Amino acid sequence: MRIVSLLSLAVLATDLAAQSNTVPGLDGRLTVINNLTYYGRRGAAHPNGEIGMAMLNTMCNPGSVNIPWQQAMQPNHPKFGFIIARVHNDRIEQINEWSFCKHAFTSINVNGACGSCQNPNTGTLMGINCSDTYGASNNASRTWLGPPAEIDPWLGTWNPVGSYFDIGDPMQAGYPAPADGTRSLSQTIFDNVDNRVTVDEVDLTTVGASYYYALQLIHEGESLANRGDNLAHRGMNPTWNGNNWSFSNNAEGQQHGSVLTRWPGAVVESASNGLDDGRFFVASKVTTLGGGNYHYEYAVHNVDNSRAGGSFRIPMAAAVSASNFTFGDIDTDASNDWTVAQVGTDVVFTATASNPLEWNTIYNFGFDADRAPGAGGVVLGEHRPGAGAATVTVNAEVPGGVILAAFDVFGEGCEGSVGVPGGAAQDLNGAGGTLTGNTNQYEYTYAVNSAGLIEVVSFDIFTESSSGTITRPAHIYAANGSGPSNTPLASTTITVAATPGFYTATFASPVVVDGNFYVGYENGNAAVISNLTAGTSGVGYYRTAVTGNFQQSGIVDFPSYTINWNPVTVYETPVMGISGAPELGTTYNPTVSGALHNTFAILVSGLSSPGVVPLPGAPGCNLLTSTEALDLAITDASGNSNSPIVVPNTTALEGVNIYHQWAIWDPTVNNLGIIMSNGAIATLGN
Repeated sequence: MRIVSLLSLAVLATDLAAQSNTVPGLDGRLTVINNLTYYGRRGAAHPNGEIGMAMLNTMCNPGSVNIPWQQAMQPNHPKFGFIIARVHNDRIEQINEWSFCKHAFTSINVNGACGSCQNPNTGTLMGINCSDTYGASNNASRTWLGPPAEIDPWLGTWNPVGSYFDIGDPMQAGYPAPADGTRSLSQTIFDNVDNRVTVDEVDLTTVGASYYYALQLIHEGESLANRGDNLAHRGMNPTWNGNNWSFSNNAEGQQHGSVLTRWPGAVVESASNGLDDGRFFVASKVTTLGGGNYHYEYAVHNVDNSRAGGSFRIPMAAAVSASNFTFGDIDTDASNDWTVAQVGTDVVFTATASNPLEWNTIYNFGFDADRAPGAGGVVLGEHRPGAGAATVTVNAEVPGGVILAAFDVFGEGCEGSVGVPGGAAQDLNGAGGTLTGNTNQYEYTYAVNSAGLIEVVSFDIFTESSSGTITRPAHIYAANGSGPSNTPLASTTITVAATPGFYTATFASPVVVDGNFYVGYENGNAAVISNLTAGTSGVGYYRTAVTGNFQQSGIVDFPSYTINWNPVTVYETPVMGISGAPELGTTYNPTVSGALHNTFAILVSGLSSPGVVPLPGAPGCNLLTSTEALDLAITDASGNSNSPIVVPNTTALEGVNIYHQWAIWDPTVNNLGIIMSNGAIATLGN
């Protein structure tokens, strides 16, 4: 009873949270978008060129804390994303590219729609109730326009080091500049269109179409509950006068929310990846073709899901046949279009590797089917790995209204007392040998094969100096793709003498690494590269400047090093799983693994998720589900357990979500004596 009481108390007494970096009280409101403005064109003669444009926006701070407003090259400031949309042929579609985003750089802090400004007397903060306007010319400035791919829209974060502003544009001389956090972007290469909101002219000339412009506001740490007024859109009329474009506002005034709501007759719903990632909005509309056939049309707007959409699955009732599939994205490259097929009772659209549904973009999907619509759930598959469930289910109209059973995990658990031995690092040519004698002054680093967590105390490089005894900086790097990261995990020095041998670089504190890593030093003074004439094959990377990018060396075949390391014990976190499926009329078993053996395990089940509720006395452990039901089980000798859930064969339960999480009695870990697994959502269906 003590466990049950504490869990219930946590739900009642603890404030709810949202995503991992939520700042309580932080709230930005987009109050005005206006003044869509033409800035030039390029390409073929009208109407076959493309144009650049920008728009005005005003925002204010209705929250209870100041909003950080550091200019780039600092990371924390508001970011703005832009969309131009068209409604035509009973479809809403995005007609601009994946637009570069505005990085806001200062707040003027004046009175506005949020009330009387509490001016913080600095442009690096937006004060409570303060307002600020960025005109179209400001939002058109390429000094502050950067690629959307660099921004995490769910967390609102952006890293200036290695960014577009930092290393520059591929078209400029000297690209890439060092990834040192110093602005190196040259604007001399830009025409009047580059980086601005870009649209093909022909897409603005569609007779009978309705046009809209939209803006999205991103803040670091703003909770999902405060984001309802971060999207806005309004209607406009594009006009070409023979020399210039103009975009007058029309009677369809500004509204908040996804621009998908401008599609007449469509049903618009949204869902997110638990509390681990952002939202997809889905607009669905079904039209009768006659003869028992129907056309299903969908528009999907990724608002702030950082992992992107990699598939779009529409479930159908049994024996339904689908045909005449259509797909639309934001480019004219047919080679990267999503593939589509009917797979059993599902229509499945699948992204190519290079063309997922990224945030602040809208893609279109359509097909015909021989069944009338009903309420159901379409499923967005996440394109990239990451925290939370692999899919997001959004309510929509589907052929026959069938809902498929699903089970997706979300959130994170906390570590228990079950320790797993750490990994190991492998030496390479640990006996040394004969050096080839290749010399240069570059920084060289060598790949180390490693598995699991270890702490590196020091490393030895087999080499020699061609310039007498030298002392040089030495570094350890994490792996980044197929090579080393440009920024070291830690640095020290190494002293190398003029005779071949192993020379040691010792770190002031052990360096924890997980998996493969790289070690090496800055040669300087034409030092000899660690490369033997024979031995076990390895790989080396070099760079000509310590702030540059590493390149694989063509002259390193047999590097020689030893690693002095200690294993790091990893403590297991209980993992939620399932046996069976939550189908109507069946039994499924939520499972747990990685728990303490032969101890109490409680399956906590509820009809909602309260957010992330920290458990008192259990640091890092959170309750992720409401507590309508608590079922006691016992873990076995391997730390596994399960608890059966019987699902009645009742159609009224289709689409109902049941939230699950395991609470494990592990008395030595914390004062509460409880650790938690990650959560799961069981969607009841067929």
